[in-house]
Amino acid sequence: MSAETTHIIDELKRALGDDAVLTGGEIGDRHKSDASRTGLSLPKAVLRPASVEAVAAALRICNAHRQSVVPQGGMTGLAGGANPATGDFALSLERLAGVEEIDAAAQTMTVKAGTPLEAAQKAAEAAGFLLAIDLGARGSCQIGGNLSTNAGGIRVIRNGVTRDNVLGLEAVLADGTVLTMLNKMVKNNTGYDLRQLFIGAEGTLGVITRAVLRLKPLPQGRATALCALNTYDDVIRLLQRAQRELSGLSAFEAMWRSYFSFTAAAENIRLFDSEPDFAVIIETEGAEQSAPLEAFLEGVLGDGLIADALIAQSEKERQSFWMVREGRSLDRLPALVNLDVSLAIGSLGAFAESCDAALKARFPAAHVSFFGHIGDSNLHIAVSVEAAGDSDLHEIDEIVYRLVASFGGSVSAEHGIGTLKRDYLGFSRKPEELEVMRRIKLALDPHGILNPGKVLPS
Repeated sequence: MSAETTHIIDELKRALGDDAVLTGGEIGDRHKSDASRTGLSLPKAVLRPASVEAVAAALRICNAHRQSVVPQGGMTGLAGGANPATGDFALSLERLAGVEEIDAAAQTMTVKAGTPLEAAQKAAEAAGFLLAIDLGARGSCQIGGNLSTNAGGIRVIRNGVTRDNVLGLEAVLADGTVLTMLNKMVKNNTGYDLRQLFIGAEGTLGVITRAVLRLKPLPQGRATALCALNTYDDVIRLLQRAQRELSGLSAFEAMWRSYFSFTAAAENIRLFDSEPDFAVIIETEGAEQSAPLEAFLEGVLGDGLIADALIAQSEKERQSFWMVREGRSLDRLPALVNLDVSLAIGSLGAFAESCDAALKARFPAAHVSFFGHIGDSNLHIAVSVEAAGDSDLHEIDEIVYRLVASFGGSVSAEHGIGTLKRDYLGFSRKPEELEVMRRIKLALDPHGILNPGKVLPS
């Protein structure tokens, strides 16, 4: 460790406390990489501030010394956004955790950035409310990371993406300036909406420390069905019918046969007598949801829109539907690549066909499967090539993202850009847009210490 680095660490320890600065063997491997497993380097130090003031002090010191800092949350991201490079310090928000307040009248929750999403959900539920942000990684991901990547999840069709559920925000700039914008009002039309700069910026413009999140009344009931369909056009028609006829529609999750068959077999769950070309989970929320969902399914079955349907009769059956959808068994595949794209809903079927054909033309033995939220135009692609090398992984990205560009889509729907999609950002954003992003970055972080090398292409 250089004398300059030692000096910075000593200064940080005096400001934050010895236990808030980890170095050498104190740094665990979990600080090397997010869930993409693409990180190669441990940070030189891990800073663990326990207050907003400590975050500000840490950034002020690092900025003065031009020391790069990589914010880290629950490390569940899949784009390399929290991966440190050699020489970076990591700023972990895990000690800045807890629910500060639930305001029943305003229907808001004020929560610290390091709070696990599931902990915040449970606190809201205990108070009789629903925190509508929901992801499969809810037990590990943190609120700050959810906001920094503008995570989507399975309830977007009813409740919007993460940014739609944020009323107020607190963030610390690179120079230690604290912007406290903990607004609780739905209407606040007072000039530039600064909170939106930090949501989705992946820690490149500032470090989110607290947020005011919108809550909703806790649903009094829930009903879940699994439908079998023959074509993607049928999936679209089913979605349109569900949006018109099911007032409590909260989730609409589609699985192509390639995905549904693999994950159901891997979990040893048999749901239909024969495997459908498409399987869709429909979930509704509100009082007395079972009867409306049953009536809806009878109607679409009678019209020939679906081939079969199962209604969960217990929480165990409901969980079996979602276990297949969450697809944790995919992690067993070698060199798994998780791709997350967004296209116009009507184009998703044709895109999936073209994407499958293009990938298998290059990698004939590859596992390629598709699933998505559909109602919010989000498609996930799982690709596994046995013994894939770095050049193979790059080629997979190139094939998929060029195809996304040809369809006029987005290379990232909800996983962010990080490092893994950085070089493809121009496939979805115009040069003029990228230039404005660079100007904003330069204005808020002139020395480029915050999460360098992430999001923006060189």
